[in-house]
Amino acid sequence: MNKKIIFIIGGARSGKSNFAVSMAQKKPGNVFFIATCEPLDKEMKERVKKHKQDRPAQWKTIEEYYDISSALLKIPSQNTVIIDCLTLWVSNFMIKKLKEEDILKEANNLMITAKKINSYVIIVSTEVGGGIVPDNKMAREFRDILGRVNQIVTKNSDEVYLMYTGIPIKIKPSK
Repeated sequence: MNKKIIFIIGGARSGKSNFAVSMAQKKPGNVFFIATCEPLDKEMKERVKKHKQDRPAQWKTIEEYYDISSALLKIPSQNTVIIDCLTLWVSNFMIKKLKEEDILKEANNLMITAKKINSYVIIVSTEVGGGIVPDNKMAREFRDILGRVNQIVTKNSDEVYLMYTGIPIKIKPSK
């Protein structure tokens, strides 16, 4: 198995998760799905349920809302890992009132760990910089922090795909 970090980014409902799943299905070994969504209401619980149904039953799901780096270190090497998604991960930290510098430190630690393990890692996130400037401070802070996290992940990934209406566009090819 080739050790590689793939980053998939795009707007809401752009097909990011489906593309990550289809990519992982083509890889040898087991697939571990790190789910970052902590469903806090009925609607989100339904979304999580639907996401689980869309994944192959034999995949191992790890629900980890904060410490993705530790979760990665527990996964046996020579496997495939999907982290879905950084958008909710950052949101989790913001709900807990973590400061921006601490969130960025977590993102850097995540990428250090992803490079260290001997697995194929697929990371999913939402592109939030292409829309209008939000009208409230918290939404602007979220957009800015997630944008910086996405830059950290892009810089440290081997390949980056932008999902646009279900079409993957490779924007950072492997060297």
